[in-house]
Amino acid sequence: MEAPGLTIVISLFFRYAIFMVETSRIRNFCIIAHIDHGKSTLADRLIQKGHLIADRDFQNQILDTMDIERERGITIKSQAVTIPYTAADGRDYELNLVDTPGHVDFSYEVSRAISSCEGALLLIDATQGVQAQTLSNMYLALEHDLEIIPVINKIDMMAADIPAAKQQIEHDLGLDPDGALLVSARQGTGVDTLFEAIVTRIPAPAGDKDAPLRALIFDCHYDPYRGVIVHLRIFDGTISPGLKIRFCSNGAGYLVERAGTFKISLVERPELTAGGVGYITAGIKTVSDVRVGDTVTGAENPCAEALPGFREVKPVVFSSIYPLDSNDYEELKTSMEKLKLNDASLLYEKDSSAALGFGFRCGFLGLLHLEVIQERLEREFDQSVIFTAPSVKYRVHLHGGEDMFVDNPADYPGEGRIEHAEEPYIRAAIITPSSFLGNIMTLCTDKRGVQTGMTYLDEKRVEIVYEMPLAEVLFDFYDRLKSLTRGYASFDYDITGYKSTDLVKLDILLNGKPVDALAQLVWKDGAYDRARQVCERLSEEIPRQQFKIPIQGAIGSQIIARETVNALRKDVLAKCYGGDISRKRKLLEKQKEGKKRMKMVGDVELPQSAFLAVLKTKED
Repeated sequence: MEAPGLTIVISLFFRYAIFMVETSRIRNFCIIAHIDHGKSTLADRLIQKGHLIADRDFQNQILDTMDIERERGITIKSQAVTIPYTAADGRDYELNLVDTPGHVDFSYEVSRAISSCEGALLLIDATQGVQAQTLSNMYLALEHDLEIIPVINKIDMMAADIPAAKQQIEHDLGLDPDGALLVSARQGTGVDTLFEAIVTRIPAPAGDKDAPLRALIFDCHYDPYRGVIVHLRIFDGTISPGLKIRFCSNGAGYLVERAGTFKISLVERPELTAGGVGYITAGIKTVSDVRVGDTVTGAENPCAEALPGFREVKPVVFSSIYPLDSNDYEELKTSMEKLKLNDASLLYEKDSSAALGFGFRCGFLGLLHLEVIQERLEREFDQSVIFTAPSVKYRVHLHGGEDMFVDNPADYPGEGRIEHAEEPYIRAAIITPSSFLGNIMTLCTDKRGVQTGMTYLDEKRVEIVYEMPLAEVLFDFYDRLKSLTRGYASFDYDITGYKSTDLVKLDILLNGKPVDALAQLVWKDGAYDRARQVCERLSEEIPRQQFKIPIQGAIGSQIIARETVNALRKDVLAKCYGGDISRKRKLLEKQKEGKKRMKMVGDVELPQSAFLAVLKTKED
């Protein structure tokens, strides 16, 4: 009778023995690069070589789990996966890979991934070479003392220039070009050599599995059945089901129910030890208890000091979100809490509008980040929302020496109280083929940019540096840059500080009434163009009524732009055939009085598309 039980014990032992990997055989690494250099494709090849998924179930961009990522062809969320690998020396290794985004708006995702790794694969496109975000991400990795392995991708392309890419690695990045690996992620060429380089060149993680538990929360997501699933990097100690844990930031305690690793799907393990990456569930239903960057420790044997966590998020674009139906506010609040779990760079606080009711004032890392949040709310949480026009954070100096920061036009003080205002400036670095230099300089000058540097990286590429207001790159700068350079230019920026500006509040009046959700803070000399564009856009989006609808842009009491939505024409004279003219005049006067009364008491409903139209410019 005992033999079957013994068989089960032995089989479980061997099953979990596979999972028991010494810390010295763990490698934690991420893939970093400029956008569209092939990070997700390389991750696909690594996963295929690790046999994590059957060929019949495989699909491209396997780690890009959101529909929006597949549609746009970009990575938005960092994704972790554990790949088993048997090296040339016959030893088994556990490779924890994190695929990161490349767009500048998601650099915070990259910084969090880097904090959980000991090494990085720095991917360089053989057809495009080193670009702006390549440099930015490399410096981020160097700040965390990561071992960097340069990898030249797309060597199978006709336009590939491997010698030029190696020369850029040495000249632009200061890395050894002889240590660069040649890979074709699409065809799988060089992937075996890359695996060996990961094992031999990236150091094993440090950490003591017998020390008190110290684990860093680097991501989370919400499961309706399991609650919050916490993504961890274990620095010290061991975590297993049944362990009582505590979050260092708020002292909330929970009992671990499950622990495991990411192998496309969630795979349970008996424990996670120092150096490893994985997840835990603990029946956490209170979403606010979990915070990305927090330290998890044992409740009975806590660690002496919490981990430093991540740098503070600094949003640069601000906009308000409101539910389309004001009765859906509580649902939107719950959705925002769950979305915040999975996107730690989203910051928000309660807000209200006379036109749209209760909502949230949100901070974003860029306009693409704003668009992604909007689509995720609509697709993942089935929320119908309205976003107001984006703004940056201005510094306003008042008479009397008081200073205040303003990102919401509703909070902008009256002109009589303001001594002067300042707006945030950025240092914009653009790397472009020299043939497009004139177009880019014209674009930057139009955006109030001042050139501060120009460096020829080689005979074909040039890096130009501009100081320009952040507000000027919010709407269409990146799209126009790509259009003017046929997609070859790369763009990266850093906030440098504040400079004085002539700022005004632009109000949009609909049927003579200001709509606070459409108000904007703009540079005075550009106010007329902006007001005209907004009025034109709204006139195309607002449906016609039985009366004329004036759309006006105003600064204070001065109207600077106007468009009119013409009334629907109802032919009241259709029944008048022949007869005295006085009868027709009487009917027309009656209609005129009715439309005048309707205009006074009638309300104009703004469709959601009208708010989105404000985000666009005439060039779109």
